[in-house]
Amino acid sequence: MAHHFANEIPPHLLMWQRVREYAVPPSMIETATARRAVGDWAGACAAARVDIDLDLRAVRDRYGTDLLSRLRADLRRLAPDLLRWHLPRIAPDGRLRAGLTISLARYGSSGAKPPHLVVRTPPARADAGQRMSLALWEGSGNGAPRHHPHPHPDRRFRLDLHRHLWDAERSGELAWRCGPFGQTGPFGTDEAPSLPHRAAIHDHSWASERWAAEAELLLRAEGCPRGAFTVRLGTRSRAVLELVAPDEGHAPTFRPLRETLPPQEVAALPVLPEAAARVLPDLELLRAGLVGTDRLHPLVAPALAALATFGSVASSSAGPATGPVSRTGDPHRVECRGEVHRIALRDGVLTAIDHDAAQLRREDLLVALGGPALPCLRAIDEVHRDPEALPAVRERLGHGDVVGALAVVERLLGPGAVLRDGPLREELESAAARRVEHGLFRSGLVDVHPGAGAAGAGKASDLGYAEARHRPRLDRRTPPVLRLKRSTRARPRTGLT
Repeated sequence: MAHHFANEIPPHLLMWQRVREYAVPPSMIETATARRAVGDWAGACAAARVDIDLDLRAVRDRYGTDLLSRLRADLRRLAPDLLRWHLPRIAPDGRLRAGLTISLARYGSSGAKPPHLVVRTPPARADAGQRMSLALWEGSGNGAPRHHPHPHPDRRFRLDLHRHLWDAERSGELAWRCGPFGQTGPFGTDEAPSLPHRAAIHDHSWASERWAAEAELLLRAEGCPRGAFTVRLGTRSRAVLELVAPDEGHAPTFRPLRETLPPQEVAALPVLPEAAARVLPDLELLRAGLVGTDRLHPLVAPALAALATFGSVASSSAGPATGPVSRTGDPHRVECRGEVHRIALRDGVLTAIDHDAAQLRREDLLVALGGPALPCLRAIDEVHRDPEALPAVRERLGHGDVVGALAVVERLLGPGAVLRDGPLREELESAAARRVEHGLFRSGLVDVHPGAGAAGAGKASDLGYAEARHRPRLDRRTPPVLRLKRSTRARPRTGLT
């Protein structure tokens, strides 16, 4: 990335650039693809850090073999690494949007609410490892995880109408579902409709040219070919639109709804999913030259490579660097006592190779007695405590890639290194502690917010009060994280799906 573009790049694109670098590592994609290729859908989910909360025998006993066959077919087509690639994320860290239940597929049933294949993300307090879970939502509270904040499918974040974002066999549809306006395909039209309420839009790109066609799919899934729908433009801003068509032979268009509806009716209208409302982040990154097609997911790159012919997509292999990580055998150079000395890996440990072992032992003893250390030893100590590659390690740990983070540490310090007190060790210990919290959440041992932990009467610290589904009140025992969340009116901005 050129430095003179730094001040012109929108913040959300910088976030997505880091997400594409660290959130779905190539090792995860390779392992998940290999297991999916041999029919091991459960192994592919394990490689993509997706927990399975499905009981296929219970599904067969409750719904019969027909629905079970459809469910198994979807599980075999599921690419969990592709699903992780396209899940919604929040700024500024680009982590998965917490506490969501996203519908992947709906199965027709005689009941009022058909069962859904859903994927759930844990709440923010238990998002270590950035794991998610796969389950079957049965349209009622039975079987729903009591400790999950939102066990029902979200209307705004849904992928049952966008199977190309998780179905490996339909990933080729991505080209015409997110392509530039006017591209040949079933959604092609002649003129881009005007986007209402443009003043409410900040720095995110909106795919308004696709809203009419996507709304037609949405309303058809809801059982009505035409009608009104809404688009969420912000925390407190919604556009109420109407899908119309001149006649059956013309492509549908949308326009603002002429009459004003009461808030209750507006809330009940179908909501255009985020995957349809916004431009695909990969397409924005390509247009900005922040990433090349060779850095994209293997199921995404072929579909978007065709868009390069329109002249607005970069085809070079641009992308962020992984950080100043030294390769094995590539020594650091340090000025020590008027000479340039080398520091490199020897026998799995970072060592000052221009000093003999006896001299190093004497210098270590001198440091233990309070004397000054050699510049070479000071450099080694600094690398162990706060290396230049710490941002890359922190990004990988934040996205749950513990294996990748440890690989960076081993390449830098060697597999035999002993970590010393400092930011690097603190990051690794914090990641381990957060994984314990996620394990407690998965086991159901902590099903309320940590703010409801002590005795009290009708307050945020009262465990029974929280278990009775009451909204806790803020008091002095409320953790700062919960107090900030409750007192802040604006919610984090959402990235693209």
